[in-house]
Amino acid sequence: MLTTSKIEISKCALENNLRFLKKQMGDEVLVSSVVKGHAYGHSIEKFVPLAEACGVQHFSVFDASEAYRVKMAASNPQTDIMIMGMIDGSQLEWAIENGISFFNFELKRLEEALEASRKVGRPARLHIELETGMNRTGFGSYQLPEVAHLLKTHPEQLRFEGLCTHFAGAESIANYVRIKAQRKAFNHLYKWFKGQGLAPKLRHTACSAAAMRYPPTRMDMVRIGILQYGFWPSRETFIDFSIRSGQTEDPLQRLVAWKSKVMDVKKVKTGEYVGYGTSYLANEAMEIAIVPIGYAHGFSRSLSNQGRVLIHGKRVAVIGMVNMNMICVDISQLDGVERGDEVVMIGRQGDMELSVSSFGEFSEQVNYELLTRLPLDIQRQVVE
Repeated sequence: MLTTSKIEISKCALENNLRFLKKQMGDEVLVSSVVKGHAYGHSIEKFVPLAEACGVQHFSVFDASEAYRVKMAASNPQTDIMIMGMIDGSQLEWAIENGISFFNFELKRLEEALEASRKVGRPARLHIELETGMNRTGFGSYQLPEVAHLLKTHPEQLRFEGLCTHFAGAESIANYVRIKAQRKAFNHLYKWFKGQGLAPKLRHTACSAAAMRYPPTRMDMVRIGILQYGFWPSRETFIDFSIRSGQTEDPLQRLVAWKSKVMDVKKVKTGEYVGYGTSYLANEAMEIAIVPIGYAHGFSRSLSNQGRVLIHGKRVAVIGMVNMNMICVDISQLDGVERGDEVVMIGRQGDMELSVSSFGEFSEQVNYELLTRLPLDIQRQVVE
């Protein structure tokens, strides 16, 4: 490998997670694979072909650049792509020309989509996003008469593909009242559209957390991100599933493993400091290993004197400051550690495992943040 570490992506783990999701959602619900944020750090270019091979045919992204990357990575002509966020100007023409659907949450974009559709000569596939209480993006109810007018007046150019919204924190019971109000608002507005003679092909509101905690939100399609990669949106979400199902073991498997290797081994005398500054003092003679990863690679500086890695199937401590490109770890209790030995930052080695969540506890990063911050120039490799 040319890089100092590598990220492995497990095919069998993805197959397991997709089977679990299909069982939970049922055969009638379309599962859209959310691959924004570089496929949650797994790499769009590596993950999309893998997901296609596992039967996934619908992908959701944030912007046009991610949609382009999915299109370039996809090999199945039936693969569908949906943009949930930013798309502008000439990107609209490109999306329409390539049959890519996109969210609409402002009248100007709707008008621009109409113009682009006329120019390209193909219908714009629109998902009308409703403001139901998230107060981020989405049409307010006062705007809907004009939206409905445009949809009814230009059915050849503006195809009503979907009606959608986004819940404000379905992973926490603290937001239950807010989510309940949003569900009520969405259902009310859906009935309003039907009263206007407008019926979307798909209704979709549920992210991973909502799909698991609020089954009625599954509707026609669910937008599944973190779950497919083997992580729960929150500990609370897993506990809720466990209580409902009576299943105490986690049914999900992590796709990602992050590995490097020992770059050097050396001895440190009693009373000497390790690394920059004076943050770590050797209270006794010790042996350390140098590993060529640091905060430039996504191993947070806040893991200084706190982080853990696996070597020879044992958990060992990061000592001293995390550098831009290196960390030092205490291998005094291990025998025979040599240059080139495998080091696991995330994943399993022997009977031991370092999860993303345990990795993130020391750096105060949630799963989503830690995964998406893994640099793209780290080599990704699909393994069985």
